[in-house]
Amino acid sequence: MQDSITIFRKYLPEAAVEYCYQLWQQHGFDFKITKARSSKFGDYRFSDSRHRITVNGDLNPYAFLVTYLHEVAHLITFSKYKRKVEPHGKEWKKSFREVAQPVLSLNVFPADVLQALQQYLINPKASSCTDPILFQALHQFDTQTDKVLLANLSEGAVFSLNGRAFRKGETRRTRVLCEEVKSRKKYLVHTQALVEIK
Repeated sequence: MQDSITIFRKYLPEAAVEYCYQLWQQHGFDFKITKARSSKFGDYRFSDSRHRITVNGDLNPYAFLVTYLHEVAHLITFSKYKRKVEPHGKEWKKSFREVAQPVLSLNVFPADVLQALQQYLINPKASSCTDPILFQALHQFDTQTDKVLLANLSEGAVFSLNGRAFRKGETRRTRVLCEEVKSRKKYLVHTQALVEIK
């Protein structure tokens, strides 16, 4: 990624740009904006003595910021503990809370997102998708209006995910048992997955 704060301005809320840019400079990681990935919003890797963070470029500014901080917290945790702790264990949770603290304000987030994020950070999970309140608060700012949450579709509805057609089945807590129309194979899909209605 080019050494320019303008890249951060393109993807983040303006009030968080300087802070996120400073994190990048301070920790010296490779940072890449990627195309949309249905399986994850961001990623942290350490290889060949380099830290690398990627974030999906299709996220709205608030989801992008939460994902960016999530991944920076992984870098900080890895730098302190290497592979001696769980990826989303108490050490990462503490790092995430600490790295998020400077942007937890109404200058950065809308009130409903801020409230949901503060609640989520009490005990953050591996993905913001697993917190329905935070996910819904973030999702309302998405510009992709052609997609809906799988949870909002009725059982039996046919939808498209990653270019494949599925029929929604029974909901099992946070996942839905879905049948691929073509192969008739069954898959568990997260209730918070963004899908296209067929």
